[in-house]
Amino acid sequence: MGTYQYERIFLIVMDSVGIGEAPDAADFGDTGSHTLAHIAEKMNGLNMPNMAKLGLSHIRQIKGVEKVETPLSHYGLMQEASSGKDTMTGHWEIMGLNIKEPFQVFPEGFPKELVDELEKQSGRKIIGNKVASGTDILDELGDEHVETGALIVYTSADSVLQIAAHEEVVPLKELYAICETARKLTLDPKYMVGRIIARPFVGENGNWERTPNRHDYALKPFDRTVMNELADQGLVSIALGKISDIYDGEGITESIRTVSNEDGMNKLIETIHKPFTGLSFVNLVDFDAKYGHRRDPIGYGEALEQFDRQLEQVIEDLGANDLLIITADHGNDPTHPGTDHTRELVPLLVYNKAQTKAKNLGTRQTFADVGATIAENFGVKMPKYGTSFLSDIR
Repeated sequence: MGTYQYERIFLIVMDSVGIGEAPDAADFGDTGSHTLAHIAEKMNGLNMPNMAKLGLSHIRQIKGVEKVETPLSHYGLMQEASSGKDTMTGHWEIMGLNIKEPFQVFPEGFPKELVDELEKQSGRKIIGNKVASGTDILDELGDEHVETGALIVYTSADSVLQIAAHEEVVPLKELYAICETARKLTLDPKYMVGRIIARPFVGENGNWERTPNRHDYALKPFDRTVMNELADQGLVSIALGKISDIYDGEGITESIRTVSNEDGMNKLIETIHKPFTGLSFVNLVDFDAKYGHRRDPIGYGEALEQFDRQLEQVIEDLGANDLLIITADHGNDPTHPGTDHTRELVPLLVYNKAQTKAKNLGTRQTFADVGATIAENFGVKMPKYGTSFLSDIR
């Protein structure tokens, strides 16, 4: 332990808040995507005065967000180097990895041989097997599941296999065991599924309710991340929200659950009031899960404005030796066709109370520059990928 340029770094990932198509967007069918701009247009301007003060519209002009004369934070763009546009790929890259083989998604459902084998090993039939909202599929198949005991299997635009079951029909212990089986089956490279998720629920038709007993079975990162290096050196690495699930607990010294964006920001503020040396890392998933995939630009815009209101408290409470980094992991333009993520550049805002001049950090060629900066600040082993911008913000 020593003296660092910043004693604490607070990292906010605004899940899916892209800021314009990436140079290779056409390869992903995402030409013209721009999550923030298109939401702002639908909202007739976004009311985000705190992001304005930090310098959001110095990155790209966003309708309703003032381009202030002197931003409070350094600012820039980041381009994803990895082959993918999913949550795990983006987050793993942020912490210093480069994912060359993308996780697979299953827009037509899972292959028959995988479903057949899961039925065989679980002893239960499978229904669903398609892309669906977790609430909509319960309305559609909940009764059939309760009557037959068949497992509801579904996926999303992410690389994920979700298994929903009523807690009174399939006991939690059994559901978890089935998910562990699914995890083992999908380790096969031909499937390459990022996460298996147990989705227990209770209730009855018209009043289904998913319980807090969700459990994720993620792949472990393919290599050590910056968080592993922090933890090994006795530094703190606090994971808020689904961060622990995304990294399968690797390098995390404390995991704190959240139930919403608002709760995530409140939990982040609570960590600001704790004494520690290291990283506090939060993912704000509602932008993506509740509004991006559901193609709801108005709901998305309102969530952005709520985030901005809470951001004021974050900025106010930060100490002189704290660094705040705000970015995203991919795009999810709610005006784009389909329900998939969009291959976009992401914003980068870097703030410390003591800085007097904002610098344009340019377009970073990989999200891993964030991890490299964190590693250099704390004097731990640098990741294989990424270029630190620590000297640029001194």
